[in-house]
Amino acid sequence: AGVPLLEIVSAPEIRSAVEASEYGKAIRQIVRYLDVCDGNLEEGSMRCDINVSVKKIGSEKLGTRVEIKNINSFRFIEKAIEYEVDRQIEEIEAGRKIIQETRLYDPDKNRTFTMRTKEDAQDYRYFPDPDLLPLRLTDEYISNLKKELPELPFAREQRLIQEQGLPDYDATVLTAEKDLADFYETVAQACGNYKAASNWVMTEVMRELNTAGQSLQTSPIKPESLGKLIKMIDEREISGKMAKTVFAEMWKTGQDPQSIVRAQGLTQITDTQQIEKIIEEILTAHAAQVSEYKAGKTKVLGFFVGAIMKATKGQANPDLVNKILKEKLQS
Repeated sequence: AGVPLLEIVSAPEIRSAVEASEYGKAIRQIVRYLDVCDGNLEEGSMRCDINVSVKKIGSEKLGTRVEIKNINSFRFIEKAIEYEVDRQIEEIEAGRKIIQETRLYDPDKNRTFTMRTKEDAQDYRYFPDPDLLPLRLTDEYISNLKKELPELPFAREQRLIQEQGLPDYDATVLTAEKDLADFYETVAQACGNYKAASNWVMTEVMRELNTAGQSLQTSPIKPESLGKLIKMIDEREISGKMAKTVFAEMWKTGQDPQSIVRAQGLTQITDTQQIEKIIEEILTAHAAQVSEYKAGKTKVLGFFVGAIMKATKGQANPDLVNKILKEKLQS
């Protein structure tokens, strides 16, 4: 059919069903990063053949292997291995021999069953194809290919942890898919705030994508624009609360955050004198609450903050509001 088949073979050193499944997931992640395969097991782009053998505790030699062919999900990989291990142990404990064979897995009945029993190389009657010339890859050719490889997921994850200071969890989530990692890194580069970029991508962006059933390729918000939005928060042009409003508008329209802020008059008020004037007006209008605060009822502070933010339509810088408000109340 003109479609190449690549077979990746591991040594018999995987010791559990979970480890086998994680190994398969790592292979899938790598081929997707390299853009050589979409890695969709359910669609047949990638399949897993599992060789299972058991040995008694204390024994060095593995028992007779049994191959399970064409597993098409990571969950089934685990379930097929677990079933086959139990089956082989039962056979051995009953005094029967394990037959070297190929089996298939039935996910509906959660069991394996015999497909064929001839499994040694001579059983396949291999012979050279005279029309296929030998393919010899030089060390130089392989070396050049290695230089062209992109940064692979594990290396990228470690870089985000070590160089950018991201928590392990964030780095693992963000590097799971190359598109997501690229999106995050563009956001981070645009704003210079790695943790904030991580938070916005993992929460706001991923939530909207999942709700809309969209992918990053069709996201109305470009990573550069999200980076600008985060930078505006860091530079106190807008508050975090305002940023959520701007983000929602960006998602709807695809507009640049600066354009939205200008059009809706959402620029944060950072002028100390302007904020002081508004606070004094609020305190004068609510003398009873001022007396309560001075009598020790400090919870009333939230009332004043709410009134000030309402008066400024949420545009006053919250840090400045809290600082100036406490100074006025304590004077």
